[in-house]
Amino acid sequence: MTILYFFDLFGTFAFAVSGAILGIKKDMDIYGMFILAVSVGVGGGTMRDVLLSRTPPFVLTDINYMIVIAAATLIVFFLNSKVVKEMPMKALNIADAVGLGVFTSIGANVAVECNVEWYGIIFFGVMTATAGGMIRDMLAGEVPFVLKKEVYASASIAGGILFIVLHRANIGMNINILITSVFVTLIRIIAIYKDWNLPHFKGSVK
Repeated sequence: MTILYFFDLFGTFAFAVSGAILGIKKDMDIYGMFILAVSVGVGGGTMRDVLLSRTPPFVLTDINYMIVIAAATLIVFFLNSKVVKEMPMKALNIADAVGLGVFTSIGANVAVECNVEWYGIIFFGVMTATAGGMIRDMLAGEVPFVLKKEVYASASIAGGILFIVLHRANIGMNINILITSVFVTLIRIIAIYKDWNLPHFKGSVK
């Protein structure tokens, strides 16, 4: 198992936990929790693969992703009081930040392999990292987190730009992925602790 693959599974686990917890908050049964966990854990990567004609999608050729998602769902289901009430939200957000960074890099790398233009590299990096969360939130009847004021998708966009710069500078792909993953993760973590937000409209529209 490579380090990148490990962090990919770790990011999947973190995202899946967030989906399962949201399922509890929405009073769903274990199946509903699992569906939300799957949607956020592999939804973005699956959409990416379909759009790039990489079929079957990765989630249907590597069972480890479904095992990780199922494990995350079961852990939240059986230990929900501890997971929801005792786990510091920032701890979960940090794990989520790692997933954001890794998924951005993986999405960008796949786009490069498929010979898309530079804006496509950014697009697929952001899609891989954020589309699953949007699906999760919409299934749960929430405004997608990525569309709110948080520095989230913007961190992924910045990572996609950095990935392109490093790629055009002929930096090795593994090093590129590592640097970009760390870069995006750090932006997200700093934004959490510094409470950075994007500009948003204040007040009401009449």
